[in-house]
Amino acid sequence: MPSSRTRRDAAAPAAAEPISATDRIVASITQAIVERRLMPGTKLAEQRIADIFEVSRTLVRQALNQLSRDRLVRLEPARGAFVATPSIDEARQVFELRVMLEGAMLRALGGRITPAQIARLRAHLAEERAALARGDVSGRTRLLADFHVLLARQLGNDVLAEVLTDLLHRSSLISLMYQSALSAEHSQHGHEAIVDALARGDVDAAVAEMARHLQSVERNLRLDPRAPDLAEVLRP
Repeated sequence: MPSSRTRRDAAAPAAAEPISATDRIVASITQAIVERRLMPGTKLAEQRIADIFEVSRTLVRQALNQLSRDRLVRLEPARGAFVATPSIDEARQVFELRVMLEGAMLRALGGRITPAQIARLRAHLAEERAALARGDVSGRTRLLADFHVLLARQLGNDVLAEVLTDLLHRSSLISLMYQSALSAEHSQHGHEAIVDALARGDVDAAVAEMARHLQSVERNLRLDPRAPDLAEVLRP
């Protein structure tokens, strides 16, 4: 999923400047994280990235600095850049903020959503179901995140969509570290319930379903690790 700057470039008129090499690197690393092809803690070697994109290390460093500001990359003096490893406290705070933000978003959208927008949401849900059915992990991950951004864009609020996209990027990292196997299917069912509530004009139910959905995702993460029982872990 591209960075906020890349998204603005993509939406700009054809006469705008082409996407820079720095933005291409940012977009590529971000998408690899969101689609679970880059795991938390992975070292991002500057020279290797420079070779892949055929650019200077200076441009790679600019991209890594931007990703660091977005909290997707961790920069360590004398060691280099690594895909970030969100803490348990950060994970809880991200989901707490999403419940507040997305609940308010649905309240604003619920009173003005059109039949055409409902149809667009249902088409997106069909894509989610198809990705789940064919076992497309990267596709379903992207689509499940895009559902939330689609709701924001239906409000016509690009700033909200960008803020939510950044939160979803961080949620993707959190899921990589703490996810459980059932979260994708549960998320898709949650999306169905939200759209059903919006379609029948029940804004309170839509907000409640969104809170239930996000809390379910959070519950399915392993945010309460306990010290392992060595006998259990090491038993043949």
